[in-house]
Amino acid sequence: MNFTRPESDAGAIGELLAIMARLRNPEQGCPWDLEQDFASIAPYTLEEAYEVADAIQRGDVEDLCEELGDLLFQVVFHAQLAAEQGLFRFADVVAAINRKMVRRHPHVFGDEAVADARAQSEAWEKHKASERASKGIAGDSALAGVPVSLPALVRAQKIQRRAARVGFDWPRMEDVVDKLDEELSELKDALRARESGERLQEELGDLLFTCVNLARFLDADAESLVRDANHKFEVRFRVVEALAQERRRELRNCSLEELESFWQQAKRQGG
Repeated sequence: MNFTRPESDAGAIGELLAIMARLRNPEQGCPWDLEQDFASIAPYTLEEAYEVADAIQRGDVEDLCEELGDLLFQVVFHAQLAAEQGLFRFADVVAAINRKMVRRHPHVFGDEAVADARAQSEAWEKHKASERASKGIAGDSALAGVPVSLPALVRAQKIQRRAARVGFDWPRMEDVVDKLDEELSELKDALRARESGERLQEELGDLLFTCVNLARFLDADAESLVRDANHKFEVRFRVVEALAQERRRELRNCSLEELESFWQQAKRQGG
């Protein structure tokens, strides 16, 4: 993999900012870029963040470099929009994160000390709470400030961690497993009683929320676990498709026994 090394990071950033300004130039810019605003760009920002995560999961370093560039461009795009409205500039974004990193790492840039990564995580949350309070953001709950726009699994794990920090938690992993059994039983009862779709969805939601809690006890990231499960299913399903094609069979016409046989073969092939 060949990299072209810029004269300096600052020079490369300056060139990117100039490119962005040109794209938004009312006379010489790009019609599509000129039509955009914060709201229309936000979905692309999320998409690029997920593509970064995907490149990391696949271990594709070259793609990761490219995807990080795409994500950086999103930051530059938002900063350009803000500058045009006299709100803030890219330099303000950089200065703000610089101040925040120094402020939230007093054990590195100051005289404080932390015992380990867990202690630093707790200190980090305390710094965030203090910052929210200084901005006048309501802090009457341990869950204050958890963005509702986070992916559901990510947000579930985050609010569970917040609750655990103030003592609202199961003492043992076995208790979480028992709770998982309880939620599954309630879902089965609702199915047997032919409850309404709304009740079934509520019970299923409770079950999923408890699964996330178990992931937290395992020190695993729930979002990553589901992403891995998606990938595993996709790999195995493609093998199932190939096996059916070899036998000149349409999946929709296969019996359950045939489909199970294909699936077991896919598992044995290491999918």
